[in-house]
Amino acid sequence: MNPVPLVSIRNLTVDFRGEGHTVTAVNNISFDVRPGEILGIVGESGSGKSVTSLSIMRLIAAPGRISKGEIIFRPPGQPPQDLLLLPESAMRHYRGHEIAMIFQEPMTSLNPLHTCGRQVAEAIMSHKKVSPREARRQTIALFERVRLPRPEEAYGKYPHELSGGQKQRVMIAMAISCGPRLLIADEPTTALDVTVQKTILELLQELQREMGMSVVFITHDLGVIAEIADRVAVMYKGEIVEEGEVRQIFERPAHAYTKGLLACRPPLDLRLRRLPVVKDFTGSREAVEVAAFVRSLEMPEREMRAREEMLAERPPLLEVEGLSTWFPRGRTLFGKAKHWTKAVDDISFTVREGETLGLVGESGCGKTTLSRTLLRLVEPTHGAIRYRGRDLLSLSAAQLRDMRKNIQIIFQDPYSSLNPRMTVGQAILEPLQVHGLYGNDRERKEKVLALLEKVQLLPEHFNRYPHEFSGGQRQRIVIARALALNPEFIICDESVSALDVSVQAQVLNLLRSLQQEFNFTYIFISHNLSVVHFMSDRMMVMQKGKIAEMGPAEEVYHRPASAYTKELIAAIPGR
Repeated sequence: MNPVPLVSIRNLTVDFRGEGHTVTAVNNISFDVRPGEILGIVGESGSGKSVTSLSIMRLIAAPGRISKGEIIFRPPGQPPQDLLLLPESAMRHYRGHEIAMIFQEPMTSLNPLHTCGRQVAEAIMSHKKVSPREARRQTIALFERVRLPRPEEAYGKYPHELSGGQKQRVMIAMAISCGPRLLIADEPTTALDVTVQKTILELLQELQREMGMSVVFITHDLGVIAEIADRVAVMYKGEIVEEGEVRQIFERPAHAYTKGLLACRPPLDLRLRRLPVVKDFTGSREAVEVAAFVRSLEMPEREMRAREEMLAERPPLLEVEGLSTWFPRGRTLFGKAKHWTKAVDDISFTVREGETLGLVGESGCGKTTLSRTLLRLVEPTHGAIRYRGRDLLSLSAAQLRDMRKNIQIIFQDPYSSLNPRMTVGQAILEPLQVHGLYGNDRERKEKVLALLEKVQLLPEHFNRYPHEFSGGQRQRIVIARALALNPEFIICDESVSALDVSVQAQVLNLLRSLQQEFNFTYIFISHNLSVVHFMSDRMMVMQKGKIAEMGPAEEVYHRPASAYTKELIAAIPGR
């Protein structure tokens, strides 16, 4: 017999009113959260997950409004209360004290002008009648509890002085500071490395058991749900399309959308020609079995061997020898560096024409510094970089600018790499103008429209601005911009890490198909080893500025030699 739910959501509907139209973000959903359970809510961006969590906290801001429904909260020993009927003054008691929330991006949730310790202490004092001294003591104890390194030192640090995983621990400490009965975690591990993500998931499970909390855990990744949740509700276009125990959903998904979400994560045991996408399942009139469909996309052994032999015969496009990029830490009175941060430390490798070299490692391992050094956006300390035998480090500024037509980079955050005041068409057109390609702007526009079509965007997108697009569409825009100069070599720096798994699959498939069509050479950088395995011919694992391991992708993934690579593989959620 099921216990009485701690929270019951009934017929919840949330609308957002615009000029002359209304968008229903959450459409008449109902579900329960049981005492002491972890309920996972999974779905893509725009499915209504975060709007649902904000509704429970009564944090829906205009032009949004909860137009219908009940949110019944039943704390033990107290009468049930419909949170939607409470005045705001009464709701403040529940918010933070009885119900707490961890937001997706801790950097935007923490005040950059106050120390982390002060922010947690203020949260404690707002709900408990304690002195500042006692609030400080409790905060440091919480920092110890969430295993934040050097808790007393962390108390006085500002958010920008902590890593992403450490900031997330501060947010967890703040959320549990008043012993809530319900904790809502909204995508708390999305931007984290897989190893850091694993430690955060383990921490949340441990705290949930110790405190007897109920947890609503929101994510777009069913693999993460498999690691942490007891039950799962799948959201699609504002509705709950499937709900059940985690094992049941994974082994016997009933809804086509759930099957698509399960299938579009790069599989751990198969090498695929392309990744399945949600449309493969939702667009079919017949019931499609997930495992059988995924197996139908497997790349035959002979095809893999043929590609390996073909690449082995090709000349190196890029040769790197003894490359180091060091940054000074502290200087003497005479300007000499006291210490050095060895971001890239004496590494050597080659990349052949048409090959994809996967570069994997945690944040801080030197991946991004290496990519910027290869493009000379950061100057190396010493070493050699040769492109088609030409020494890149000896090029003048004018020669380097001309060379960069051949080498392009796709950055991690497409929104920050696009000018918000330029239309998409202008952003793609600009490099063509800078390098004087094509006869005039009319011919350049024709080229841009062809590029938009190539990355599966529409001609009418030419005159729209970046904020009018989804994350996946913006990533397609920066891919089109990278293609504009007809490059030979593209560096993809964490180019899918912030995307939903379903959109990620579409972008990865696009990058693969473009390589087949144009014979691009890629360096594909990610902290997600399963994604790198899917994309790569060879894989290079970086740790603390050095190469921990390098070899064929299949060999490194299935028979890792280094302990660090084994740790990265073990941290992949859903294994």
